[in-house]
Amino acid sequence: MIFEIYFYMIVIYVLMSWLPNLRENFIGEFLTKLVEPYLSVFRRFIPPIMGMLDISPIIALFVLQFVQSGLKFVIHSIFF
Repeated sequence: MIFEIYFYMIVIYVLMSWLPNLRENFIGEFLTKLVEPYLSVFRRFIPPIMGMLDISPIIALFVLQFVQSGLKFVIHSIFF
């Protein structure tokens, strides 16, 4: 459930980037503090396409889903 919440936090953060004024309120600042450290890892290795299209959140979401699936598999194989 934590992975799903974080997944949606990233999606909301990305959608908020289309309306920059939303990042200046309390929720925007809160999401920035929680999501930006994770996204910055991917931004170091994935440059923007044509200088303006940042696909790092998409890759970050795929990795998050991959880790979630892996943990579910490990937990399931240990306890069942």
